Amino acid sequence: MKNLKTYHKIAALLSLTFLSFQSFAQQDPQFTQYMYNMSVINPAYATAEDGILNLGGLYRTQWVGVEGAPKTGTFFAHTPINEKIEMGISFTNDNIGDVVNENNIYADFAYVLPVGIESKISFGLKAGLTLFDTNFDGFMLQSGNAKNGLDFAFNENINRTFPNLGIGAFFFSENYYLGLSAPNMLSTKHLENQNGIKATGVENVHYFFTGGYVFDLSKNLKLKPAFMGKAVKGAPLALDFTASVLVNERLEAGLAYRLDDAVSALVNFRITHELRIGYAYDYTTSNLTDYSSGSHEIFILFDVDLFGFKSGYDRSPRFF
Repeated sequence: MKNLKTYHKIAALLSLTFLSFQSFAQQDPQFTQYMYNMSVINPAYATAEDGILNLGGLYRTQWVGVEGAPKTGTFFAHTPINEKIEMGISFTNDNIGDVVNENNIYADFAYVLPVGIESKISFGLKAGLTLFDTNFDGFMLQSGNAKNGLDFAFNENINRTFPNLGIGAFFFSENYYLGLSAPNMLSTKHLENQNGIKATGVENVHYFFTGGYVFDLSKNLKLKPAFMGKAVKGAPLALDFTASVLVNERLEAGLAYRLDDAVSALVNFRITHELRIGYAYDYTTSNLTDYSSGSHEIFILFDVDLFGFKSGYDRSPRFF
């Protein structure tokens, strides 16, 4: 009976999700610490740190307490090939209730050009595959269109692969950046008519606009405001605003606000010059607040000196 109730709750969440596919466009996974997960949303993201391999991973569990709520994991790796070319890979897994599972696997290419004395601009291309799977085994639901307790909308598992492309631009220096990107350029149809029931899930193009700056308040104290805007046809504009302070280039703490959705607290710590870890907590302000205890997100960044030419103390810190 407990499993049946769990299936009912997950199915209800999935039904709302599929209905949102029809009314709105599917939303890509959201991140609170987007400034440290930039490779996933912008293929033009570059650091221009010669000889350094940048590795990163992030895990987010959203709406804790809601049955079947999304869980998202990402991984990226990128490094400059020369002064003008930076390449990498990125991977994202988005899971809803162990029923809907989506994996995005991409290769990234960025071409970097100097602009003035200290600034650079890069143009990026992302290419890869989206693997979309559903597993409705065990769903026993009551429906006016059902036979033997099976709901036709959940009667058949789905396993599909879609090619995809993404583009982006990234303007940056040591202390600021602006990014514009569309990481998934090809619209894909995930669900179609089956058993006489029309259920369509279309992933439309998502556009991201990001930016951040580092203000030197004193020798050992810096202020780091940042923002991210996300737009997709048929859905409200999503806006994130973040402000944090960096102490002694090691400890960073701040607050964030996601319009009509959540307020967040963030903290990260540079354990060594090569290793940084961080955590964020979102307090839900939407109508899910009565059912969710919030969202949790952790990340880890690791910079590898490929050739042993740099000690870590003779290069600028990685602010973003």
